[in-house]
Amino acid sequence: MTIVAAADGSALGNPGPAGWAWYVDENCWRAGGWPHGTNNMGELMAVLDLFKSTAHRPEERLHILCDSQYVINSVTKWMPGWKRKGWKKSDGKPVLNLDLLKEIDAAIAGRNYEFEWVKGHAGHELNEAADDRARDAATAYQAKRAPHAGPGFPGAVLDTEVAEPAAKPAAAKPATAVGSATQNSSAAVSPAATAPVKTVLLLDELEQPDLFSLLDDDADPAFDNHRDAALETVVELERELLDPAVRADPLRVGELLHPQFEEIGVSGRRWSRAEILEMFSDEEAVARELQVLSLAQLDAETALLSYRSVSPKGSALRSSIWQRQDGQWRLRHHQGTTEV
Repeated sequence: MTIVAAADGSALGNPGPAGWAWYVDENCWRAGGWPHGTNNMGELMAVLDLFKSTAHRPEERLHILCDSQYVINSVTKWMPGWKRKGWKKSDGKPVLNLDLLKEIDAAIAGRNYEFEWVKGHAGHELNEAADDRARDAATAYQAKRAPHAGPGFPGAVLDTEVAEPAAKPAAAKPATAVGSATQNSSAAVSPAATAPVKTVLLLDELEQPDLFSLLDDDADPAFDNHRDAALETVVELERELLDPAVRADPLRVGELLHPQFEEIGVSGRRWSRAEILEMFSDEEAVARELQVLSLAQLDAETALLSYRSVSPKGSALRSSIWQRQDGQWRLRHHQGTTEV
């Protein structure tokens, strides 16, 4: 038998009130969150809790539907290299979300599992259900109330609390409800288990891009108090805009682009927000690697990111101005120049 479940995370403001959820069906799902966290924390926590919630069924294959390439690559490709380096990146700095990743590494030992990438916000039934519950959990923490934790996995035996990641000291503990002890095992296996399995779509066969090795830690003292969160958020959002799956999703791109967004392209042409949205919908999917060159705070709500994008067609030097409105970072201006 195969357990098919979607796992998803949500953060309002990213970072901000955050939630996570996994979903098999209406009788088998679980959610939680934190008052302060990131999308990546939520995505990782959903996968971790799914492994823990199914630990009593080790003989069954676990098929995880996930819209986060960061999570899929972290678990399936990057973790072995991080472990060999003592959970450090190639620049010697600690891996982000370390506690969650270590717990996942322990939870997957001896398990039979596979990941399938699915496009987010594209009508996939299980993904949408997990996304709704993760967002509801984040909204609950925003309103300072406990989220609905869900019925859990039948027969699961869990701790009364889910440990919060130590990397986020400001975060409080998530929901404490545990899974249901009912033995109705039919709810644990999705009918989708008999459907054809799609190929897992991953990033290219490289270690996680070394995002911070070129940054000067003392270059921007005014940014120090919130440096880690800002770096993680702005760089991850920029990388998201380079993702072919995201660029093909006009709703998500619209969320990331500022209403007054404009771009000066590598050809020298000036693009409006509407033109970029139309171009993205028609462009050929091309995977791009992001190499951070610098990140500076221009004012309390504005950050300037400079980076190199690398694709099979060549490389370009790029700069992006991100502005934060109502706690949400959005891309205000972008410019690129072909590198020779």
